[in-house]
Amino acid sequence: MNQSIIIAIDGPSASGKGTVARSLAKTLGLHYLDTGSLYRMVGLTVQRQGLDPNDEETVAAVAASLNPVSYNDADLRGELIGGYASKVAALPKVRAALLKFQRDFASQSPGAVLDGRDIGTVVCPRSDIKFFVTASVEARTQRRFLEMPGSDFNAVKADILARDERDQSRQIAPLKPAADAIIIDTSAITAQQALQECLRVILKLRANGPLKTQVSERGGGTKRTPRR
Repeated sequence: MNQSIIIAIDGPSASGKGTVARSLAKTLGLHYLDTGSLYRMVGLTVQRQGLDPNDEETVAAVAASLNPVSYNDADLRGELIGGYASKVAALPKVRAALLKFQRDFASQSPGAVLDGRDIGTVVCPRSDIKFFVTASVEARTQRRFLEMPGSDFNAVKADILARDERDQSRQIAPLKPAADAIIIDTSAITAQQALQECLRVILKLRANGPLKTQVSERGGGTKRTPRR
């Protein structure tokens, strides 16, 4: 690929979007950012410092001073920090504090793949290609359950449902597919199959040259037109 490109990949927890996004970035030679990790970093700091995750001003200050390189990836995983991340991500000022970082990352040459929950709708609404990776609640619960030995299946499912509710019902940047996103359902396919489907879509869309997503002035929708 010799043209700069931004690929947005959104989706709910445990849908497989991160695995697909990382593989896609590696395959295409693009930069990769797991934007959810930024919220996990904020959530981890809040948890470690004993701060109130609902105190918007305090948490926004944490987000504004975030230094991603100072965090150990292993510390960011786990349901506890995931829960904190989901709570702080619902705060408008926290999202605003992290927005510039994400957009600056996306602007790097030769391009970037970003995964999260509002990349195609808010962070990079003019992304060249948008995917929404999803899966059934049962499939997502099973994946998360297998990642957590000794966990309770019903408790894992309840946590996923609660996180979905927070992500989908927040007033700022709720989780939803962009109007022009391509839906990839991973419920019954492997990560490799999901990657191949994304690559197939990308090759098809780029068959007539690089694409540029333009926002339609009518109805707030979007359309893709070839960039000549």
